[in-house]
Amino acid sequence: RVTLDNVPSWRERTGVSVDVPGHGPVTGDVAYGGNWFFLVSNHGQSLDLNRVAELTDFSTRIRESLVRNGVTGRDGAEIDHVELFGPPADPQNHSRSFVLCPGLAYDRSPCGTGTSAKIACLAADGKLQPGDVWRQESIVGSLFEAGYRRDGDRIIPHITGTAYVTGTATLLLDPDDPFQWGIRR
Repeated sequence: RVTLDNVPSWRERTGVSVDVPGHGPVTGDVAYGGNWFFLVSNHGQSLDLNRVAELTDFSTRIRESLVRNGVTGRDGAEIDHVELFGPPADPQNHSRSFVLCPGLAYDRSPCGTGTSAKIACLAADGKLQPGDVWRQESIVGSLFEAGYRRDGDRIIPHITGTAYVTGTATLLLDPDDPFQWGIRR
């Protein structure tokens, strides 16, 4: 198990409604936790692993509705993650989530940035206090435990979970490439 502190996180807007084709109105919060999220609790979907295709389609339609309605993060930032919440499979946990990421991928974890956005909303609503622990399940049943400390009008989330090495890479840097270490200003 590992624990990390995430970036400052906050809720940007609450109670944002968009009309989702084939479904009707969906209401959620816009929040930042390292990425911009639209977080939806009341959506009428069952968050089961065998429904990933349907959840992906539904979440994609939400994201398209956000774009169509001009709903963005701060300074026009694209909301490129949609997170659906529902009852946990394990009653010891607080919530279960499905996270649609860019490229129509879904997160196998409860999503560190999404969990950070979620607890920023809970903190804004007074439903999670500093020092409290929020237990967030993913669509596959993996678990993060999250808490936070205040940082002015934002929070600094800390996330605890299990991590696995899923790949390695070798970077080749050409000594003649003037940008081998990136573009620096």
